[in-house]
Amino acid sequence: MLLLGIDIGTSSVKVSVVDADTQQCISSAQFPETEAEIISLQNGWAEQNPDTWWEYLHHALMQANVSGKYNPKDIAAIGIAYQMHGLVVVNKKQLSLRNSIIWCDSRAVSYGEKAFETIGEEKCLSCLLNSPGNFTASKLAWLKENEPATFKQIYKIMLPGDFIAMRLTGDITTTPSALSEGILWDFEKDEISKDVMRYFNFKSPIIPEVKDVFSTHGFLEENVAKKLGLKQGIPVSYKAGDQLNNALSLNVLQPGEVAATAGTSGVIYAVADDLVYDKASRINSFAHINHTKNKKRIGVLLCINGTGIMNSWVKKLTGTNKTYKELNDEASTITAGSEGLLVFPFGNGAERMLNNKLIGSSISNINLNKHTPAHIYRAAQEGIAYAFRYGLDIMRENKIEPNIIRAGKANMFLSDVFVDAFVNVCNVPVELYENDGSVGAALGAGIGANIFTDEKAAFKNMKRLKLIEPNGKHEYDLYYNRWKSILQNELHKSQINF
Repeated sequence: MLLLGIDIGTSSVKVSVVDADTQQCISSAQFPETEAEIISLQNGWAEQNPDTWWEYLHHALMQANVSGKYNPKDIAAIGIAYQMHGLVVVNKKQLSLRNSIIWCDSRAVSYGEKAFETIGEEKCLSCLLNSPGNFTASKLAWLKENEPATFKQIYKIMLPGDFIAMRLTGDITTTPSALSEGILWDFEKDEISKDVMRYFNFKSPIIPEVKDVFSTHGFLEENVAKKLGLKQGIPVSYKAGDQLNNALSLNVLQPGEVAATAGTSGVIYAVADDLVYDKASRINSFAHINHTKNKKRIGVLLCINGTGIMNSWVKKLTGTNKTYKELNDEASTITAGSEGLLVFPFGNGAERMLNNKLIGSSISNINLNKHTPAHIYRAAQEGIAYAFRYGLDIMRENKIEPNIIRAGKANMFLSDVFVDAFVNVCNVPVELYENDGSVGAALGAGIGANIFTDEKAAFKNMKRLKLIEPNGKHEYDLYYNRWKSILQNELHKSQINF
């Protein structure tokens, strides 16, 4: 029996076909090969066309199907992972009304801040676990005020994964997890937040039917099945935001377990069993995929927008014809600390952990007679690791103390330089695994369709690749403290709060 996982990423759409019996990936494909476009019509804006995600899905799945490694008709269930916090709006014909306002878009910060003040700090934090900030509800409020003609046409609002499930099945559903990441879920009452809906004057019919993450969100329509080469009627049985899904793919489901990822954005994601929140909303709390009213599972998320995208920018600037492996190899020739060069990776939208300030990326302490591109490669990776440490200290303030962090051997975690800096500046061991968002989504589909007897059965063949422990030298402490001092000075000077 086969399972299909779909990962709607910012850079591409990836699909994987997994054998449910072995939990091993049979075939994967992604589209496009180059990074997908982010549309930025104004400074701080970020959009993508949701119909393009659908086209990318079709191309990726066709590539996987023609591999000849499996029979597409043997796929029994579909799971979807998706970029979090995006806003998709459709009319009654299920046609998208505009581009999706995606996760790293900063335009709605002021709407969320005003809602936080008006609804009340105590109520927002105790019920929503977050400020409405720059999340989906605030983005919808921006749309309501600035594009009223479009707002009037809205039939349903969705997150990106809900949109893809709709295109597959014709049904529109969402989950408590998705609503919580949009800051539309009341954890105390275990329902859609009346306070947020009332404050923004949103009407309840625009919210889709709410179902559990692991449940049937519709069945593959006949015309879609023909187009994709699949069997009609198979269920979409799992939908989750990418970071929650990354945690699932690493078997991070229980309180105290922690996952990390360093793709376009960087994330540390910890599972707690109580309603954790940060008073300044520098980290955020959402309903984890296995959260229920009677068994609380809260995912506490630190997000750094400018992570892999910082590394990508450096590559484009100085090493266009080099592979990332070549950049990593060159970075490894430079000693720790990059001979004083410091990089601040904050140029991809307002950073929540910096109180939604947009201070931009920068390179500090450049010595024109000493520093080479290899220094920049290393300093960028160290700067990203320092950003993780800065955010992890915020999590520690909120009584989240990881003893070990699980990560997939992918993206930034492919670099020995980055892993060494991350482990030693954070002073936390890291376990590396083979993991992939689309594979995790496939396993989620198996859980949701009851193909696995329980969650543990989906991970019975999971094996650790490597354990990296701190070396005890604390060699990064001095460099990090210099980096932190400059960052805090910039935050103090910055009066711009979008």
